[in-house]
Amino acid sequence: MAQCECFSEHFSKRHFLSGIDARVKLLVTLALLLMVLSYQGILFPILVSCGAFMLCAKMRIPVKMLFMRMAQPLFLAVVVLVLKCFFTGEDMLFVFSLPTSHFPLLTLAGHSDGLLEGLRITSRIMGGVSLVIALGFATPFIEFVAALSWLRVPRPFIEIMMFAYRYLFVFLEDASTIYSAQKNRLGYAGLRRGLNSFGVLTGSLVLRGFEQSQKTADAMIQRGYTGDMPLLKSRPLKAAELAVAFIVVVIGGAVWMI
Repeated sequence: MAQCECFSEHFSKRHFLSGIDARVKLLVTLALLLMVLSYQGILFPILVSCGAFMLCAKMRIPVKMLFMRMAQPLFLAVVVLVLKCFFTGEDMLFVFSLPTSHFPLLTLAGHSDGLLEGLRITSRIMGGVSLVIALGFATPFIEFVAALSWLRVPRPFIEIMMFAYRYLFVFLEDASTIYSAQKNRLGYAGLRRGLNSFGVLTGSLVLRGFEQSQKTADAMIQRGYTGDMPLLKSRPLKAAELAVAFIVVVIGGAVWMI
């Protein structure tokens, strides 16, 4: 089960944000996320990313875990940056050539305006993802779902999210078991065999997902499920928490307007 720690609440221990209402944290995150996505430069998203990482460090989140959460968005951000730099823009920044077997030279040109636009998009990706990651580490899943319900998120969406979260660990454990069995049988010895094994693993998980969904639906109906999933009851919001959240949003708005 060690592989499941990156998806579980294994690191959601007591910290200075654990006592704050999940609704307050969610509202602050949504406000900052809107600012990040609407900002035209790169300064504000970078500041938000640094602040989110500092919060994660304050919550004692392992660096390895944080890197695992950021790896895929960081890869997408780098791809966007490279595409924008080399394939969009008009102002030439640099040019270099690569020898190829079919053509004498392959010339690639970087553009300053394309690079600037790529940096803007990259900073927004990193700022938004860092906010979501910090919120995920600071808020238990059940409290997060209750906050979404308080914000009038459609009920079917919340129920699907809860079922998906419940069986995510089951399928992750199944995937780990299948992968270990394939690896012990040299299923990943070579690129071709590795791709075939990965295809078998993916297909097996998809089939098990369909089978488990039918079993879950039958089990819920037999237990009298009527489409109403019980959630945590919302307690009154504290004035002190709302005041602190307001101050944080105001400070963020002031920096956003610079």
